[in-house]
Amino acid sequence: MKKLFSNSAAYAAVRQTDVYHPTTEPVQESLSPTQAVFHKYLKGKFDDKPKWVFTTMICGLCAITIGSIILAVNPYEIIFREKVTFYPDSEEFVMWENPEVELYLKVYLFNVTNSEEFMSGRETKLRFQQTGPYVYRELMRHGNATFNENGTITSVPVHPLVYIPHMTNGSEDDYLVMPNIALLSFAQVMRDASIFTRIGVNMLIKNTKTQPLVRMTAKEFMFGYQSTLLTLGNSFLPNWIGFDKLGLIDRMYNFDGDTSTTFSGQKDVRRSGLIDNYRGTPYLPHWPSPPCNNVSYASDGTKFPSKITKDQELLFFRRSLCRAMPLTRVGEEVVNGIHAYRYNFKNNSLDNGEIDPHNKCFCRDDKCFPRGIFDVQDCYYGFPIALSYPHFMDADQEVLNSVEGLKPDHNLHHTYFVINEESGLPLNVSVKMQINMKFNDLSKISNVPRFSHKILPMLWMDITMRDLPPSMSRKFYFYLTVGPIAQALSTYLLLISGVAFILLSLASALLIPRMNLVSSNRGDNQESVERKPEPPVGKRRVPTIPMQNNNREMDMYYCSLLAVPPEES
Repeated sequence: MKKLFSNSAAYAAVRQTDVYHPTTEPVQESLSPTQAVFHKYLKGKFDDKPKWVFTTMICGLCAITIGSIILAVNPYEIIFREKVTFYPDSEEFVMWENPEVELYLKVYLFNVTNSEEFMSGRETKLRFQQTGPYVYRELMRHGNATFNENGTITSVPVHPLVYIPHMTNGSEDDYLVMPNIALLSFAQVMRDASIFTRIGVNMLIKNTKTQPLVRMTAKEFMFGYQSTLLTLGNSFLPNWIGFDKLGLIDRMYNFDGDTSTTFSGQKDVRRSGLIDNYRGTPYLPHWPSPPCNNVSYASDGTKFPSKITKDQELLFFRRSLCRAMPLTRVGEEVVNGIHAYRYNFKNNSLDNGEIDPHNKCFCRDDKCFPRGIFDVQDCYYGFPIALSYPHFMDADQEVLNSVEGLKPDHNLHHTYFVINEESGLPLNVSVKMQINMKFNDLSKISNVPRFSHKILPMLWMDITMRDLPPSMSRKFYFYLTVGPIAQALSTYLLLISGVAFILLSLASALLIPRMNLVSSNRGDNQESVERKPEPPVGKRRVPTIPMQNNNREMDMYYCSLLAVPPEES
């Protein structure tokens, strides 16, 4: 035996057992290197598997619960409703009461360039030349605002104007030839008076040498000029004329005695900022029936309805318009990152029933003005004032042909509103209207027969707000754009991560036991090799050691142990 086993230690080891017991480390020969690394990583991570799976499952359930609560409760909507509802000292109310926007009034006057030729009869048409714009900052606000118990706010409209010289083309001191509103209005009112009254009126006109076309400054025409007829009218007819000088813009911006009641939105957030009634009534007294006399749910331009739908028709009201004008959506756009709808005045809004039967109620005594000319004399002290779009745009062609110098252009003369549909906030506004005088038969009044059946353009104005102040724009960009996006992203991330955590915990609960089972089975296969029973004493043979075919290095090692050393010489 010594000769067979020269290495006594090896012999002792073999004698100790007949069978080689391989290591209990799981055999990795069937795994790729990547799988082996991943297996080792998972084994380390999941040593405390039950605790890890429980933590992951709880995290997933919490994420899904929070995401579902956000989805159901919609906290952005709650915050949004608070922001667009008027409360005392609330942010939205303060902005409505004293808007920070830069609102401008641009006035374009029509200077008469052929007054002598027309008055002498050498020319039959008046010729006009547009001058201006004369620009004023409108400091619009709602004064003396009082909250009512029925969810409304009563206030006094205030619209002071501040002249902006550097934005004006020309000067307020420009001399122009303009229609004498006092004489022409007086003649229109007295045209149907009795013969004795007309005799007195004609004597007054001749004695004062009052002419229908007069030279005055732009400021005088807009904000007031002295007239003998007006002074007499103020003295003898105080119920008709309560002022001693007449200026067209001055009269348009006279809000003395006006009150406006507005919805606060506390009962219905969609109505916040809309008019409930004007001067104590939801209807204008100048018109006989709806929809012509309706002013309720209109906007004064400060704020429009919240949650506007695409097909919703809006209303815009200004005292100078003498009605609520309907608006229709014509497109969509993004202003400084805020999405908005673009609106124009509804087609045929100034039609007097010729095209749209609903406008028939704007005719007086069944006598309708030409298409595109709107009668507003009841809103202007009975003066023969009529509205139209600038340069008689969209009016009857005969109206445009009756004068010279006017050139309607839709790109320059159309009205538009750009309004955020969620909040009703106007982002860009340009309201354009023209003030005219329309006369009937004046042949029986001195100095004015040539103006019979004429429509005289006097001025057109553009009430414009080009953009929000930067601070307000950033604030509403965060409220209206960033807020809903942030909520949507956080909701989806919570729901997706919650599902991912739950799936991971379930996968780990199923995957790790399976991997451990595979590893243990492989170890058992190595250890389950049965020992061969020991032969009887005296007949013990050299043990055979089962080896894996691919363990060539191990084979060579054991062969070296069993090799018989050469005989010593």
